[in-house]
Amino acid sequence: MIHLTSLQVRLLQKISSRLAQGAVGLIYLDIVNLERIETKYGRPYAEQRLLSARTAIDELRATFSDVFGQKTVGDDLFLYVFLGDAPPDMAYQALERRAEELHERLTALLRGTLPGDAALELAFGCSLLRESEERELETVIYTAMKQAIRHAKERSRNGGHASHLQEFYSILEGRRITSVYQPIVALDGGAVFGYEALTRGPESSPLRSPLQLFQLAERADMLYALDKMTRERAILGCDGLERHQRIFLNIPAHIFHDPDFSPGQTMALLAQRGLSPRNVVFEITERSSIEDFSTVKRVIDHYRSQGYRIAIDDAGAGYSSLQAIAEIQPDYIKVDRSLVQGIHQDKVKEYIMETFIAFAKRMNIKVIAEGIEHAEELDKLIRLGVHYAQGYYLGRPQPKLLPVTPEAAETILSVSRRLSGSGGLRTIGDIAAPVKTFASTAAVSSAAMYFRDHPEQFGAVVVDDKRPVGLLMRDELFRKLAVQYGISLFWNKPVTVIADERALTVEASTPLETVSSLAMLRETDKLYDLVIVTDRGELAGAASVRDILEQMTTIRMEHARVANPLTGLPGNVQIRRELQRRIMEATGFSVLYIDLDYFKWFNDQFGFQRGDEAIQFTADVIRQAVAVCGHPNDFVGHIGGDDFIVLTAVSEPETFAEEMVRRFAAGIDSFYEGQLKLTLVEDRYGNKHETDGLSVSVAIVRVQDPTRVSGDAISQAAAASKKRAKEKAGSAIAIAVIPQPAASEAAAAAP
Repeated sequence: MIHLTSLQVRLLQKISSRLAQGAVGLIYLDIVNLERIETKYGRPYAEQRLLSARTAIDELRATFSDVFGQKTVGDDLFLYVFLGDAPPDMAYQALERRAEELHERLTALLRGTLPGDAALELAFGCSLLRESEERELETVIYTAMKQAIRHAKERSRNGGHASHLQEFYSILEGRRITSVYQPIVALDGGAVFGYEALTRGPESSPLRSPLQLFQLAERADMLYALDKMTRERAILGCDGLERHQRIFLNIPAHIFHDPDFSPGQTMALLAQRGLSPRNVVFEITERSSIEDFSTVKRVIDHYRSQGYRIAIDDAGAGYSSLQAIAEIQPDYIKVDRSLVQGIHQDKVKEYIMETFIAFAKRMNIKVIAEGIEHAEELDKLIRLGVHYAQGYYLGRPQPKLLPVTPEAAETILSVSRRLSGSGGLRTIGDIAAPVKTFASTAAVSSAAMYFRDHPEQFGAVVVDDKRPVGLLMRDELFRKLAVQYGISLFWNKPVTVIADERALTVEASTPLETVSSLAMLRETDKLYDLVIVTDRGELAGAASVRDILEQMTTIRMEHARVANPLTGLPGNVQIRRELQRRIMEATGFSVLYIDLDYFKWFNDQFGFQRGDEAIQFTADVIRQAVAVCGHPNDFVGHIGGDDFIVLTAVSEPETFAEEMVRRFAAGIDSFYEGQLKLTLVEDRYGNKHETDGLSVSVAIVRVQDPTRVSGDAISQAAAASKKRAKEKAGSAIAIAVIPQPAASEAAAAAP
């Protein structure tokens, strides 16, 4: 236990009393060359000079009524200054002026009393005492002393100026920071998923940038104070955040090691905004390495237990991306802009992004691509399967929560429509890569020299005003030049005399599966030629047969992974994607939710193998009904267990449902093998019902205006309809219509 002297106690009481009345500052005075004087003239002489300096300070103190106390620590001196009730930023400026005045007068007082090389060199530093309910007064004073010493050193390094440190303290004291918000957009529909809160200093300040602010905060041991303030500003400023949206808050990795850091102070702020921890994602910046993962993980686990989500920021740009992801196991990975910008023209970046996506799927992590500035980048990311996107093209940081830009919304809708036109499959445009081109007037010699200097290239496209007119394959070119008189025949001729004018050329929107089939139908000597890809007739790139076959393998493996293994029908991932696609198309459609009644009882009575056969039979019945009554683009999915879904564009889905029920009733009896006619069965809740076996409940949801509904609304309507169908005996159909017409519309439609 530390025992304070009566003088120390009185000083603490004075400081506490002044803090209750207004702002209190601390001035640190340091004799920079005291050690040098001692080395040259000896300790007694140095002590004499130190005593004369302190005597001069005491004389000056008497002329400054606002200096109310002092403290000596070794050779260092600290003066306490009362600054009245001025705002913190003005108080700090007043403190600096007082310190400069004291420094000038003290320097003048001591000038001429010592030999030239023994003259005292004085330095000063300032800080404000920041009263805190979380810390004792002694800790507040100690922190202020460290800041004043650091301020003095900063001034010495910068020729008597404190660089931007004074500005930083002024910003912090005046709470002169603001938050701006940049949208994070879901790429499966274009809705704003959340906003990243970004910190900004005052507009005219050299510390406008958050990077400089946080660098200075770290140097000044004020990282936690700045982080806490930015969090408060971000949460209190996000007016209009929807309950399903997220606010992304940046947390520097170093904050977890700050002695002032204590988790759990964000809840009250959220309550003021009517939000909960589930609305908050903490972004751990990854620009510097995390040295103590155990501490970081312990704090993160605390936040997770309260409902917060975690993101790793700048993945791919920092020191320990993969280790941070493995140790922390975040909910989101934000891929750094360096791997996103120009991704539509860079195969290496595309492959890295594909790796991130595949890796994230296995760990159930969502991928957010940062730094998108062009439509082409967004187009490529949607096709690659990135979950969310952020960047200037989708929306610049703004003081208010704003929607996605119209241009980005149109791009997302356009790409989704193109994908839907190919049945949701990947297209050749997804894998088309930039390719070397030659003008139709170029000489064969220029092509030959290019292939000689670039042995890794095996093909080029001949173009005429951006439109492809032929294909040059390296081996074929050299084969023709190698024949007798080949060089004299072709060397100075235009490349069109050698180019293949009938090369396989396809539009970018053509499904990969179609292109793969076309490529394999070519003549044997053309089998491995490049496939030329166009966009509305103009060259968009080219694809090799190897790339096409690799992608087809990946697609089939992905389909096998997400499809239901029992029926082979698309599973929940594809169901969600297809449902979102139809909502975006803004054309009316119907959802049929199909559920077997008493399936648990059937499984228990006849065994799991017979149960699997009944599930497969139901899937076949649905397919047959779609073939007879449905539309060519209708979608059939297997949700799981005995639940199925159909998305259809037919105008009378009831006819389809009736056909399915009829086919089910006609074939299900064969599964009983004469063992059942009428019996009591138990439902999944243990209630007994009299039935003649399995039946099917069909809930129909007619979506009249997709622009006014969401996937959740459709799910809720389907669940309510299914419940009504199950209340009826035997196989039954229940219908719902969403959205419900407004009262005025209903009245107008009434006879």
